[in-house]
Amino acid sequence: MLFASIAYGWIGYMPAIEELENPNYKFATEILSEDGKVMGTWSLSKENRVYTSYNELSANVINALIATEDVRFKDHSGIDAIALARAVVKRGIFMQKNAGGGSTITQQLSKQLYSPDANSVTQRLFQKPIEWVIAVRLERYYTKEEILTMYLNKFDFLNNAVGIKTASYTYFGCEPSELKIEEAATLVGMCKNPSLFNPVRFNERSRGRRNVVLDQMRKADYITEEECDSLQELPLTLKYHRVDHKEGLATYFREYLRSMMTARKPSRGDYRSWQMQKYYEDSLAWETNPLYGWCQKNHKKDGSNYNIYTDGLKIYTTIDSRMQKYAEEAVEEHLGGYLQGRFFAEKKNRKTAPYTNQLTEEQVKQILDKAMKQTDRYRIMKDNGASESEIRRAFNTPEEMSVFTWHGEKDTVMTPMDSIRYYKYFLRTGFVSMDPFNGHVKAYVGGPNYTYFQYDMAMVGRRQIGSTIKPYLYSLAMENGFSPCDEARNVEQTIITEAGEAWSPRNSSRDRYGEMVTLKWGLARSNNWISAYLMSKLNPYALVRLIHSFGVLNKDIQPTPSLCLGPCEISVGEMVSAYTAFANKGIRVAPLLVTKIEDSDGNVIANFTPQMEEVISATSAYKMLIMLRAVINEGTGGRVRRYGITADMGGKTGTTNRNSDGWFMGFTPSLVSGCWVGGEERDIHFDTMYDGQGASMALPIWALYMNKVYADKSLGYDQTERFKLPEGFDPCGSGEGDPSTTPTESTGIDDLFR
Repeated sequence: MLFASIAYGWIGYMPAIEELENPNYKFATEILSEDGKVMGTWSLSKENRVYTSYNELSANVINALIATEDVRFKDHSGIDAIALARAVVKRGIFMQKNAGGGSTITQQLSKQLYSPDANSVTQRLFQKPIEWVIAVRLERYYTKEEILTMYLNKFDFLNNAVGIKTASYTYFGCEPSELKIEEAATLVGMCKNPSLFNPVRFNERSRGRRNVVLDQMRKADYITEEECDSLQELPLTLKYHRVDHKEGLATYFREYLRSMMTARKPSRGDYRSWQMQKYYEDSLAWETNPLYGWCQKNHKKDGSNYNIYTDGLKIYTTIDSRMQKYAEEAVEEHLGGYLQGRFFAEKKNRKTAPYTNQLTEEQVKQILDKAMKQTDRYRIMKDNGASESEIRRAFNTPEEMSVFTWHGEKDTVMTPMDSIRYYKYFLRTGFVSMDPFNGHVKAYVGGPNYTYFQYDMAMVGRRQIGSTIKPYLYSLAMENGFSPCDEARNVEQTIITEAGEAWSPRNSSRDRYGEMVTLKWGLARSNNWISAYLMSKLNPYALVRLIHSFGVLNKDIQPTPSLCLGPCEISVGEMVSAYTAFANKGIRVAPLLVTKIEDSDGNVIANFTPQMEEVISATSAYKMLIMLRAVINEGTGGRVRRYGITADMGGKTGTTNRNSDGWFMGFTPSLVSGCWVGGEERDIHFDTMYDGQGASMALPIWALYMNKVYADKSLGYDQTERFKLPEGFDPCGSGEGDPSTTPTESTGIDDLFR
């Protein structure tokens, strides 16, 4: 009578048939690299569960689970009468705590799915018969394999590892199908009590529990006695990977992608007056980029929006995990292993550090005070009614804290005010690498360490670009009938602005002063006077329009003569996308982050294709290619060759006023990459050109990255690959040769300029 009342829902809670057939699982979304590696997941904080099918499970984990938790699992229909009777007699009558439980795997699953946490023994006893009835029904609707799969997908293995797939990676760095016997036994051992047998905190205790599971597997004849003995002697060795969105591979990329996919349709009322540029960019992205706001634009079969935290999607990105690793290593090697040390040394014992010595101590104090007022600590204290003097006292009271260093976290004692200054010492960077033909973003680094420096300088932040703007100026010249061989006198230039003011740029070198030089020479040496000469012959408004056509969204680019020296602010991602035109016959390709999205059933629900636009003619692109190759072979980018890179390539260095920003843009026939390095603020910079120029700050990261890429033959990049130009193309003439004719390798083209 009791069980019938439960079954009909008269007593307790009985889930509907539809709910039993479709349990409300919350699965994390996986972000996969182009080469098939899981780079991370998006999930609710306690539901970092990634679905695993039965075929993806190791037999070891199945055997360990059945042997330990439910040895007669294959024979019963949800309730094991023998185990239940044993538990009642031994535990209920003789009070033997080690008698074992009577719950089957199916009963445990019903508890996981439908039983809330009990607040008392009485409440738990009342839950038991409900779970028995649910277990029987589960056995009716599901196969044994499905029940095992559901159980292992549902179980919380702690440390943000919910489900067997996440647990396998978290504790052993492998897939569920790759679990060894002793590893499977460790995870199954946690099923008894994951907190008590947490192998990260209690290694020996967990090892003892693992050995109990191994012994159960021996008793069930899943392993031999010899195997059991040898496996029990092994230490419990973990390959622990902390599952955290702030850690792992491509952290900046994953966060940028998450923010894009979950974006809502822009409403002007949600943006402040100083955010109108952001509103413009978001509005444009909503209309033109299918990935932007994808969750809001697309719906599931039931009409609801997709949820990247619970729907178990698979996002197939264009990132190559190997190239991403090389990019992150290159940043760490140059920034952490060399450049940051140089910066510390320059600023040592300076009262204005880390700011330039061109600021006064009072100016630095004002900047740091402003930074203090922007912290969460200041805001919380202010909201709680603390006075200004109390807040300042707290910020100047030493306390224990862990801080970032390039050699790992360091425990120290300092005041919160000193910690603000400390973090401003660290140089920031942005790096993006992409395929110039299909737009696939292969590597993406937004900063030195996402945990501590979360502002993304790859695609979000913008900085002045200095001389890396000059290829746009020269492209405009090529589009207006100039050629690389055209000459100009290398002397000071003065241009009268629209306001009637005289503008005369400075030049860093007086090499060949007064001589007639080619435009190719001028770009190779990044000569400001030759740039000013071209600016005097061209329309600054036309230059602004061309820059925008290259994919730059910043509306605040001023059409002034000084624009030719790069005072405008552009992101690394925009710059890399723009430079694809020089490797791709004048066709710019927009960055492509994702190729497809699958739902939890493996159905492809979205495909993404490259977006391309011709920004300059093929003829102009070939002329630019010749000049940008000269930057590397005989100009300011020559330092690349010191790293042993012999590849046919083009590029451009860039340094802004007072060394605030260092840039290097480099491209080969099949890869375009760009790098920026600078301080958090423009007044944080090297005071000497030796360390502060783009060739010193940014170029080495590019070179280190490319050397690693070339060394990995599995990637398919080859230093012998050459750019190709149309047969008979005359870069010094009108460029009337047919660019569509059969290309030829560009070897020897530079001889035309000697």
